[in-house]
Amino acid sequence: MKPKQDTLIVTAGRHPDAHFGAVNPPVYHASTILFPTVEAMKTRNQPYTYGRRGTPTLAALEEAIAAIEGGARTVLTPSGLSAVSTALLAFLKAGDHLLMTDNVYGPSRHFCDTILKRNGIEVEYYDPEIGAGIAKHMKPNTRVIFAESPGSITFEVQDIPALAKAAHAGDAKLIVDNTWASPLYFKPFEHGADVSVQAITKYLCGHSDVMMGAITATEEAGKTVLATHGSLGMTVAPDDVYLVLRGMRTLSVRLERHMKTGIELARWFADRPEVSRVLHPALPTDPGHELWKRDFTGASGLFSIVLKPCPDAAISAMLDHLEYFGMGWSWGGYESLIVPQDLHGIRSSTPAAFEGPIVRIHAGLEDPRDLIADLEAGFARFNAALG
Repeated sequence: MKPKQDTLIVTAGRHPDAHFGAVNPPVYHASTILFPTVEAMKTRNQPYTYGRRGTPTLAALEEAIAAIEGGARTVLTPSGLSAVSTALLAFLKAGDHLLMTDNVYGPSRHFCDTILKRNGIEVEYYDPEIGAGIAKHMKPNTRVIFAESPGSITFEVQDIPALAKAAHAGDAKLIVDNTWASPLYFKPFEHGADVSVQAITKYLCGHSDVMMGAITATEEAGKTVLATHGSLGMTVAPDDVYLVLRGMRTLSVRLERHMKTGIELARWFADRPEVSRVLHPALPTDPGHELWKRDFTGASGLFSIVLKPCPDAAISAMLDHLEYFGMGWSWGGYESLIVPQDLHGIRSSTPAAFEGPIVRIHAGLEDPRDLIADLEAGFARFNAALG
């Protein structure tokens, strides 16, 4: 019987019988792996051959992520950015054309504009809301379409099935950054993706104490990913894997709370006179709501607000003295975060035309009543600074 999703999150990658009954996979610290014979060393016909190529600890997390994402296999990388860069390098070479979504995570854009371009790869940014219109941008040498849905600052939801159809018609791969929803609330392979990347630094870990990425792929695409992953020498630390495994087991209950608090805060912001609009696909007023409702089963705690035009001093007055919202990069941990966002220079094909400053919020696991009281005090300081 195939387990339901919440059961899979708790059980995937666990093999107590192989570890003397231990509920959690042991932490293997290993570089050298011994072979019993010369023949075994030549053929490498044993599960583990060298620490960089995997241990039972790493295999447990890779198996679990592949299971909950619905892919054939997963490999781990030291960060979310390294998952993005490794996945792109797996399918691109000099002379190839990449279609990259214009709302992509800033460091991913930087990788494209530096490493890829200087190695002869043509990078073209496309409107994240283009949908089936992406077919008009396909070229004979297009090898990858890269999507991030929703974008982690402006939160446009992409039509993944339409992008997949165009990619496969042109013999290209569709890579999807699935960090925002996690595999709990979006199943990229059910919608046509060939590869899914995640910063498991975020929700799978959930405690703001690990850097790690994951690349999950179909059987066919996974062979190419595995070869590139090995050639680049990618590996992760076993103690970090242990922490992600521990965090992942509570993903379902944590993410449900993040979602509920995030939506509650988003609705509260929508009623504030200082706020021009809220960028959250779970709200019916959001332009991407229908696509979100069609393809996603939930939302995470990350969203943005657009303030009405105001001076920087007012934003600083609001944010500098918040009690429960920290100011720091990343998200997905148990704590609430808030950061002002500067879109200058991070769009190229579509204008970042917002009527006022953008502030991004991550709803943590605190009581939402305390978070709202903190924000109310922040807006009082904001309005006082306006005079």
